[in-house]
Amino acid sequence: MTDAADPAPRSDRPTPAGRNYRLLTAAAIITGLGTHGALIAAAFAVLQAGGDGGDVGLVAAARTAPLVLFLLIGGAIADRLPRHRVMVAANALNFVSQGAFAWVVLAGDPQLWQMMLLTALCGTGQAFFSPAAEGMLMSSVSGEQASRAFALFRMAMQGAAIGGAALGGAMIAAMDPGWVLAVDAAAFALAGALRAFLDVSHIPARAPGGGLIADLRDGWQEFIGRPWLWAVVAQFSVVVAAVGAAEAVYGPLVARDELGGARPWGFALAAFGVGTVAGGLLMVRWKPRRLLLAGTLCVFPLALPSAGLAVPLPVEGLCLVMFVSGAAIEVFGVSWMTAMHQEIPEEKLSRVAAYDWFGSVAMVPLATALAGPVESLIGRSQALWGCAGLVVLVTGAVLFVPDVRNLTRRTTSTEVLAKVPAASADAESPVGRLG
Repeated sequence: MTDAADPAPRSDRPTPAGRNYRLLTAAAIITGLGTHGALIAAAFAVLQAGGDGGDVGLVAAARTAPLVLFLLIGGAIADRLPRHRVMVAANALNFVSQGAFAWVVLAGDPQLWQMMLLTALCGTGQAFFSPAAEGMLMSSVSGEQASRAFALFRMAMQGAAIGGAALGGAMIAAMDPGWVLAVDAAAFALAGALRAFLDVSHIPARAPGGGLIADLRDGWQEFIGRPWLWAVVAQFSVVVAAVGAAEAVYGPLVARDELGGARPWGFALAAFGVGTVAGGLLMVRWKPRRLLLAGTLCVFPLALPSAGLAVPLPVEGLCLVMFVSGAAIEVFGVSWMTAMHQEIPEEKLSRVAAYDWFGSVAMVPLATALAGPVESLIGRSQALWGCAGLVVLVTGAVLFVPDVRNLTRRTTSTEVLAKVPAASADAESPVGRLG
C-alpha cells in the first residue's frame, strides 16, 4: 500500500457526535450558505459593472492566487498554533474583505482593481483557514467512525451549498449582487464566533524544536513519499483548474447569453449541491474496499458540466449533469478524506493538507485568467470541450499508479494492529478540501 510510517494512534479522539464535530458542522453550514451565493454574486458584479469574460476570470484568479502563495505557510502555522484561533482569525479577515466588497458594489461603479484586491484578501483568509479546518475536523472523529462522519459532514456542507446557490441566484435576479456579498460577510462573522468555542484540550502540546522551514520540509517528505498522494494531487491540479475555468468564468457567461441570466445558473449549481447530498447518503452506508480506485473512477463525470455548457444543454439537461457530477465527486471526497485520515500521521495532517490544497489550486489562477483570452482565440464552446477533455485525460492517467488502484480500507482488525505502539506519542493534532 505504502512504505510510509503507520499513523499515530487515534483512539482517544472524540466521537462524531461530540461538541467539536457539531460546532464545525454548524459553522460549515453557515459559511456554505453565504459563500456559494457570493461566488455567483462576484461574477455578476463584474458583469454588471461592464466587465467581460476576461474581467470575470481576473477576479476569480485574484481569489485563488493567494491560496497558491500562502497555503503552505498556513499549513505549517496550523500545526504550530491552536487551530481554532487560526480559523477564527481567517474568518475575521473574510468578514472584513467581503463586507468591503459588498460596500463598493452597493455604492455603485466598483473598479476592477478594487474587486480583485478585496477578493484576494478573501482568498488569503481561505489559505490559512483550510489546512487548520481539515486538522480540526479530522481530530474530532475516531478511526472507526471516520468515513461515516466525513460523509455526514460533507452532506451538511453541500446541503448548505444547495440553499446558498439557489438563494444567491434568486437574490441577484431580484436585487443588487452587493447584498449577496453582504450576507456572505455576516455568515463569516457568525461562523467565526462559533469556531471560537472549539475545544483543543484533547490535542497534545507540540514538542519544541524546528522552525517554519523545517516544518515545511517535514510535510514535503510526508507528501512526496506517498505515490498515491502526490499522483492524485497532480491529477487534481488539472481537474480543479479545468472545472474552475468552466464554472467560474464560462458558466456565468453561458447563463447570461444562452440560459436567461443568473437564476438558471443558480439552479444548476444547486443541482450540483443536491447531487453531493445524494453522494453523501450513498457514502454513509457504502465503504468501498479500494478507497482511491472507487474515488478516482468517480472523477470522470466531472467532465460532464463542461461538456453540457459547450453544447449548451437546456437548463434541465445542465441540472441533470451537474447532479451526476455532484454525486460522483462526493464519492471521491469521502474516499479521499478517509484515506488521508487513515494514512497520514496526525501531527502532520495540516501540513500535508496544505500541500494537497496547494497542488490542487496551483493552476487555478492561471486557468481562470487565461479563460477569457482562450475564449477569444478558439471560441467558448471549443474551450469548454477542452476543459472536459483535460478532466478525462488526467483521470485516466492517474489510474496507472499502482497505489491509487490498490490502497485499501483498513478493517477493524487491521486498525488494531496499526495502533500497536508507533514511533512518536508526542503528536499534536490535525486537518482537506471544499466542495
